[in-house]
Order: sequence, then C-alpha cells, then structure tokens
Amino acid sequence: MSRDIELTGLRQNNLKDVSLRLPKERLTVFTGVSGSGKSSIVFGTIATESQRQLKETFSLFVRNRLPKHERPRATRMSGLTAAVIVDQKPVGGGVRSTVGTMTEVHAILRVLFSRRGEPSAGPATAYSFNDPQGMCPVCDGLGKKVEADVGKMLDEDLSLNEGAIRIAAPGSYVWQLYARSGLFDPDKPLSDFTPEERDLLLHGSGFKVSRGKYTNTYEGLVTRFERVHLKRDLDQLDRAAAPYVRQATCPECGGRRLNAAALASLIDGRSIADHSAMEVTDLIGVLEEPGDPVAEAAVESLRRIDAIGLGYLSLDRVTPTLSGGEAQRLKTVRNLGSSLTGVTYIFDEPSVGLHPRDVHRLGDLLVELRDKGNTVLVVEHDRDLIELADHVVDMGPGAGTHGGRVVFEGTVAGLTAGGTLTGRMLRRVTGLKDAVRAPSGWLTVAGANSHNLKDVTVRVPLGVLTAVTGVAGSGKSTLMRQELVARHPHVVLIDQSAIGGSPRSTPATYLDVMDPLRKLFAEASGVRPGMFSFNSTGACPLCKGRGEIKTDLAFMDPVTRVCDACGGSRYSEEALSYTVEGRTIADVLAMTAEEAAGRFELPGIGGLGVLGLGYLTLGQPLSTLSGGERQRLKLAHRMRERGQVYVFDEPTTGLHMADVDTLLALLDRLVDEGDTVIVVEHDLDVVKHADWVIDLGPEAGRHGGEVIFEGTPAELTDASTYTAKYLVKSLGSR
Repeated sequence: MSRDIELTGLRQNNLKDVSLRLPKERLTVFTGVSGSGKSSIVFGTIATESQRQLKETFSLFVRNRLPKHERPRATRMSGLTAAVIVDQKPVGGGVRSTVGTMTEVHAILRVLFSRRGEPSAGPATAYSFNDPQGMCPVCDGLGKKVEADVGKMLDEDLSLNEGAIRIAAPGSYVWQLYARSGLFDPDKPLSDFTPEERDLLLHGSGFKVSRGKYTNTYEGLVTRFERVHLKRDLDQLDRAAAPYVRQATCPECGGRRLNAAALASLIDGRSIADHSAMEVTDLIGVLEEPGDPVAEAAVESLRRIDAIGLGYLSLDRVTPTLSGGEAQRLKTVRNLGSSLTGVTYIFDEPSVGLHPRDVHRLGDLLVELRDKGNTVLVVEHDRDLIELADHVVDMGPGAGTHGGRVVFEGTVAGLTAGGTLTGRMLRRVTGLKDAVRAPSGWLTVAGANSHNLKDVTVRVPLGVLTAVTGVAGSGKSTLMRQELVARHPHVVLIDQSAIGGSPRSTPATYLDVMDPLRKLFAEASGVRPGMFSFNSTGACPLCKGRGEIKTDLAFMDPVTRVCDACGGSRYSEEALSYTVEGRTIADVLAMTAEEAAGRFELPGIGGLGVLGLGYLTLGQPLSTLSGGERQRLKLAHRMRERGQVYVFDEPTTGLHMADVDTLLALLDRLVDEGDTVIVVEHDLDVVKHADWVIDLGPEAGRHGGEVIFEGTPAELTDASTYTAKYLVKSLGSR
C-alpha cells in the first residue's frame, strides 16, 4: 500500500497541471499568497474527491440523499483516505445551537441530570430546551420573547391612505388588506379609531373580507406580522421586519430556555441551566467532584475545550455568536476524542482568532492527530504552525492567473532558506516603525459592561492607527464591535461576516459596477440596459445566464460542462453583438480589475489593485474566491465610505505575510487621508506598525475584560502582558 497521496495533473480553478506526492501520517502545511491555489488543491481537489469516493460506497438510496460532488479536474488521484474537513464556515443550527449542543457536552449533562437530579424531571429529553418535554412553553426554548412593536409599526397621526402603516406603503398588497377591506375608514387618522376598531386592525381574525373580485381570510396587522415573520428562529428574522420588533428575556424561564420541572431539578444546588451558564474551566471543577462516570465523560470533553484555549466559553453560548476561529476550534475538539486512525484531517487556517500565546496549544492538537496515525493537511499563514510541518507545499508565485503552481515542496528548513516569497517572509524580522502619529482627538467609551467587560473606560485616539490586542476571549471584539459602535453610531464596522457567494455573484455585482457598465453599453448601443445583464434579457437562452450546463444524474455524480451556445460567457448572441471600444460585455467581464480600471470609469474597481486584488476578473464567481480574497473584496466595498472612523475585525484573516504588508499600506493611506483606523488584531506585524495599542486581558472570560495597557508599541515592549511578551520575542532573531 502506498505511503503517499499521489496527485497528477490538477487543473481545478487556477491550478496549472500540478502534480504532487504528499506523505501520509505526516503534518503537511500549504503556504502561499491568498489566491495562489492552496485551497484549490486541499479543498477543491483532495477533500472533494475523498468525499465523492466515500459516498460511492453507500447504497443508491443513501447516495441520492447526500450532497453531490463533481469529480475535480485532475488526471489521476490515488492514495486518498476518508477526509474530515474542519473549515471556517459558520456553525449551523441557529439560535437553538449552543456550545453545549455542538460539542455534545449538553447531551451528557442531560443524562447526568436524568440519573441524579432531585427532584427528577424525567428522561434525558426532559432537560432539553430543543424538545417539547423540556423547553419553556412560553418562548419554545429560545430564552427570548420576540413580539411586534406596534408603536414602531404605526403612525397614529396619519390615516391608512396617508401611510399610517409604516410596514406597508400605500398601494402595496399588504396595505390593501386593510385600507381596501371595507372595515375601516381609510381617511380617518388612527388616533381617532375606537378601541374596537383598533383591536380589529391589530388582532382581528376568523372571518372573510372581499376586496373587489378577491376574497381572503382577514388577519389583523399584528397577527399577520407574527405569523409571517416571528414564527421562526430569531436568526432568520427578515431584515425588513427587524426594525418593527422588540426582544426581551423570556419572563417565564428568565432566559434559561427550560420549563419549570427541568429548572427545579438540582444536583448539589445547581440546575442544568446553572451548569450551562458556567465557564468551561469552572464547570470542570464542579463536575470533577461527584466521581460519577457520566460526569467524567463530560469532564473529558470539557478538558479538550479548555486545552484548545476556549475555556472561557460557557455551554449556553449560542453558536452564531462564535467567531470563525472559535467555531473552527470547537469543530477540532469534536474530532480529538475519536480513536480513528488512517484518516485525513483537513484544516483551513486553524490559527484564525488565536493570540500568539495560544497558537502552540493548537499546534499540539494537530501533532496529536498526526501521532495517532492520521494525515493532517493544513492551509496556513502563521509562522509558528508552518514551523511544525513535516512537509511544506508553497504555492505561487502570485495569485489568480499568476499563481496555480508549486514553487517549493520539502522541509520547513528548505522553504526558509529558499527564494520563494514565503521563504523570504519567514526569514524577515520586522521592527517597530520609526515614528508614530499624534492623535487629533479622542473617542471615549465609559463604563462598558457587556459580556465580560468590567466597567471599562477607555479613550480611543482619532487620526491614527490603533491596534486592539489581547488573548482570545479577553473582550476586544465586545469593546470595539459592540460598545464603541453603539456609543458612536458613525463608526464604520468591517467585520468577518460572509459575503454573497452564489454562482451569479461576481466582483462586478458585489461592487455595484454592473449598473454603470450596463448603462455604458446601453447608451453606446441604443438598447435597454437589461440586454447586458445575464440575469435578465441578455441571458443566454440555453444556460439561463449560468455559463454552464449541469446535468443531474440522480444517484450518480453530476456532470457540468461549458454551455455550447454562449461558450461560458453567459450572454445571448444578441447581447454579444454590441461592443464598446471593440469589446463585448463578456470581454469586459473577462478583464482583470487592473485592466478594467485603466480603460473604463467604473467605481470601486481601482481599490482592488490597492488591496492586492487587481488580478481578479470582473465576472469571476465569488464562490471561487478564497477566504482571504473575499475578506479583502469586502474591504474594497466599504472603503468608499470615507471620512469616518473604521473598525476592522481581524483584517489579516486569510492573508499571507506579504499580503499583510499590502493591507498595512492601505491602512496607512486611510489614516494619512484623514481617517481613523482601529484594528482588532493578533498579527504582531500589525501591532508593530500601529501608532497606539490598547491591550485587554489579562486572561479570557471572567478573568479578562480589563484594559491592561494603553500606549505606543514601543511602550508596550516594557509592559508585562502576554502581547508584550510575544511582541518582544518577535523583534529578535527567530
């Protein structure tokens, strides 16, 4: 049996006929600039093909119900094993998913309480907030009660015809349900409605009304609003409805999600909700005392969570509030208890969100997985994790069409001594910048107490670059993303939330370039702008504007081919008959942002070059972009909101060390042009480049939440915080 994974002729995305031999039962790290092809090999090829072949071992009945994976573009792939993928995608489950349910520790606690709780509430399901036996009957286990805010929905001084219903513009379908129902005088101000009329408008039901030739069952405004918008998970609330609701802790369960019987059941004076509200490190100590085998199983899982640096989390923390790095580390924890060997574990930048102090913990876990007899593949930019590798594959030399090749393959020592961009960056030791800017003023946050913050008061300088640092869970994001933004609404927040990635989304659509581009072609051709939209009149009639034809073969893998009619351009023959400066609309979308910016006046495109994304084509599907590329594209979109205070939440996510230099140049330009930039960051190159540092800690969770340093990077080197320790270390030779 081969001891290697052999890959020949890889051509997925930008890969240029790549061939590789990866050693099994070793830790292999893939490096290279963002967009160089790392993810195309690891995720687009190895992970996809492993999952595809594993799926083929199931019955046709099962295969027809599993996600379908098309065979990656490659000549030959051999030696693959079953793959476990630990990526940065948001954890699913909505508000009903918590750290406890995700790690299955809550399931163990339910068993523990079903055996030892006094008085017993019944079986384990009686302690579940996601089961009718255990959930609070008022909030259905959500812990919060959401209801329509009538005061915001109505303007009492206006009549229905004048627009008294703020959520329904006059003339709209919803407006007609009330103004044309015949039940109310549409010219009468709501303030003059009788109590009976008001109740009928808001809560009436159970009868039919006629509107001309239409008859429908009448629903009061609040009744209909709650049915359409509120009978679902809170995280699925329609954006248009959000301004018209109010949310509060459930008065029945006090936010603890469970019914009275479950909450009354105690072990040593604590309910299961009390256990779930404790930080993991504290809960370990509580569960160690009973000596119960079920409790021991929970402790084992909790210790793994603590070992990966997430001991500050509580089991009742809902997963949508986790950062990408926290979610990824929790996914890792789920696999650490496995006794499987011979598996390929694939990680997408697992160091995201980790302070340098905690990176070694993650490294220990990756090595542990390898030492169990597994193959570990990691896409990573962090120096310390790269140095742990048994084998390194460096992709490049550039990004996009300038990448897609293996520029180095071998040991870390060989990479560091080599001439590739990654090798040069690994050898480089950066220092503090020579001079720092002076603040032009200050923004104050006083008495901040959200989450773990302990009555924090801090001044944030204006007109400079500020780095907000501290270990994961110390309160950085809470202070900047919540408290600062809430108290100073003019602040522009650029966070890590995902951007659209459907096959029809492109850099041009995301940056709102398509409208002026279509207008340009329409004016030159004398036709409507819709002719130049592949989502409208101009779409290829065969592929409907997708550029490809996908054939679903039921239980077999789907087959996708370039559309024969449009050649992949997405446009109809008529749309392609019109040109501007000798180029069709498809030709323009095939241009790189750098080329297009030099030829056409299109808003936002020039900013891509500044961010190192000038190689992207205007029509490239966002679904093909790497995480680093998507992050920077979002920055380009928001950079047009000038003259304000910007808060960036870990903008180096997904960036190669060389790309960080490009990012810093951009941040410098913003500050030099009069903006204020605040960066929540762990990357020490960013800290060195800052004018001011705010360090939080000293630890995470309830042991953090304090400002432990404020000053310049040079002053930080004399402090005794964790950030100071690693900053000093990074200034010396490695």
